[in-house]
Amino acid sequence: MRVYTSGHFPPVELVSESIWTYLFDTTRHDPTLPAFIDGPTGRTLSRAELRDLTLRLAHGVRSLPEGARVRRGDTAMIFSPNGPGWPIVLLGLIAAGARATLANSAYTAGELAFQYIDSGARLLFVHPDLVGVAKEMFAQLGVPEAEARKRMVLLQFEGGAEAARKEGIVAFDDLLGHGALAEGERFSAEDAKKETVLLCYSSGTTGKPKGVETTHTNLTSVVAITKPAQAHLKPGQDVMIGVLPYYHIYGVVKLLLFPLYMGFPVVIMPKFDPDRFCYNIERYKVTAAYIVPPIILALIHHPAVTKYDMRTLSTISSGAAPLGAEIVDAAVKRLNSVGANITIGQGYGLTETSPVTHVLPPAYHLSKLGSIGPLLPNLEARLVADDDGDVVVDAKDGERGEVWIRGPIVMKGYLNNPTATANAITPDGWFKTGDIGVRDKDGFYAIVDRKKELIKYKGFQVPPAELEAKLLQHPDIVDAAVVGIDDPAQATELPRAYVVHRDGLSKAPKSFPQDVQKWIQSRVAKHKFLRGGVVVIDVVPKSAAGKILRKNLRERAKEEVRVSGQAKAKL
Repeated sequence: MRVYTSGHFPPVELVSESIWTYLFDTTRHDPTLPAFIDGPTGRTLSRAELRDLTLRLAHGVRSLPEGARVRRGDTAMIFSPNGPGWPIVLLGLIAAGARATLANSAYTAGELAFQYIDSGARLLFVHPDLVGVAKEMFAQLGVPEAEARKRMVLLQFEGGAEAARKEGIVAFDDLLGHGALAEGERFSAEDAKKETVLLCYSSGTTGKPKGVETTHTNLTSVVAITKPAQAHLKPGQDVMIGVLPYYHIYGVVKLLLFPLYMGFPVVIMPKFDPDRFCYNIERYKVTAAYIVPPIILALIHHPAVTKYDMRTLSTISSGAAPLGAEIVDAAVKRLNSVGANITIGQGYGLTETSPVTHVLPPAYHLSKLGSIGPLLPNLEARLVADDDGDVVVDAKDGERGEVWIRGPIVMKGYLNNPTATANAITPDGWFKTGDIGVRDKDGFYAIVDRKKELIKYKGFQVPPAELEAKLLQHPDIVDAAVVGIDDPAQATELPRAYVVHRDGLSKAPKSFPQDVQKWIQSRVAKHKFLRGGVVVIDVVPKSAAGKILRKNLRERAKEEVRVSGQAKAKL
């Protein structure tokens, strides 16, 4: 067995306790320091105010009527775009000893219903704009309207009481107004290792999305081991911008928990808009940004970069999808041309690893261009060339292999899915990432391929099997297969469907591909749209065992893109 450890960062001291207790250790940072700033309004929450509000929320959810009441071990769902109420709700639930399941704010009622039921949620924090979706979800589940109203809290921080009363649901302000816990729920070291605190959902290559059980120790560990790779960031000096969605583990860990641990404020944006992003950098003197490749592309091309003062921005770290060296080079040149002295690195991780396992430190952003960086401390890694037989074969030096990770950040498992957990984590604790990597002589890694069939659209997971199941509900489709096609212009993959028409290829209407694209848009979240197009074919290629030969379709897609000169479909 060939096991790698970090050759760049010495091990750090780890703690097993409630992540709430860990983050609000008053000996670490001045309580008067700002914790979060609402980008649109400038409303600032200090660390002390945030702590108080989380304890009020914890008391509030424990005091709700039976049926909606949340106590230790119970689950509540957050269904909202980013906003200043997000850290209060998340950390308040944790202070109550509860677990939070984070739902994509683009979900349809059907997608939301699956996660609500699968996670065992008792209470739903919902943004005002999403109340209609939440009501439709409860209706689909057969929950009486009066009962559904009791289970919803309007997630509008300050000033939402009237809107909540109009909807007949619990107001956020009211939940905070009836007292506070003296302190957050305490967890012993053993309990912190085994009790779930976050339930994010990860899409597998087959079946429904799976709930990833992230423990308190997973979270205290991931923020601690990330610090050495980000040691250039200083409390009282640096300011981060929080544009990645908090319902995604990348956003919630790197732009909510980690900066709170480190002691610098985050400017919260509800969504990415190039103009507002650059405006906020100027207004709040932002120094650091965790983002994804499509945002970096926007910074290369959008005129807002020259419209606002970007000189304070010094560090960008990209994740969720691979970032090409050419894009890094173009972004550095563009931002430096407007006076920013920028370094751009990237990291790597998965929901199942809480999420980050590798980070490229700023000092190596040019010499190791395209690398995800070295392994973080306290972790072990393997590159596995073959594990299909009884013997696991590790890759030789310089060869490709599937990245396996072991350490305190590996998830507890998939919720209520022991089979999937056993397939993902070996008996001796190795998590199989499904990504193919290489390691150079200096201990820096690069991701070069993916063993899994997941499509990554702008950092979001798109499971082909889920889209195929939806397509087969179309009355004119008798078979379907979905693959990802690379779109360099957007630095992402796009889902493309190959479908068999009930009347055959020759009789399918010319408008059928566009009709299918529009048809599916009301049935899935936006990131699952068939942006790569729909192609009508005679038959979906399959193996003798009936498995879709996606490799054949991916090769076909590459040739189609080469001939047409574009990956993005025209709607």
